[in-house]
Amino acid sequence: MHHLRAQVGARLQLERQRVGLTQGEFAEKLGIAKRTLAGYEGGNSDIGASILDVARSLGVDVLYVVCGERTPAPETSLTAKESGVIDSYRALPEADQAAVERLTTALAESAARYEATKKAAQ
Repeated sequence: MHHLRAQVGARLQLERQRVGLTQGEFAEKLGIAKRTLAGYEGGNSDIGASILDVARSLGVDVLYVVCGERTPAPETSLTAKESGVIDSYRALPEADQAAVERLTTALAESAARYEATKKAAQ
């Protein structure tokens, strides 16, 4: 069990450093004493879920701290503009959604043909 505590503590320290906080700053934001944080990072005591939740809000990858695996980045992240387009699409009646799908498919195909023609001309 002590070995696991040491691994969690070491990863907590790496994450604290990654988010750019000193031990003192991190401890203050977590609402704990610097000595308590040093105990967590040194593998001398178990860190509780409530502390990990606060750490998560500070940008710490808690999955990494606990399990040693990085939280996967979302495969696709939408911009606010893209999200707005999707929201508008979803608000359309089904028949209009089908028309939008045909339109966007035709535009994409046309753009691909244009790019291929432009590339061939070079």
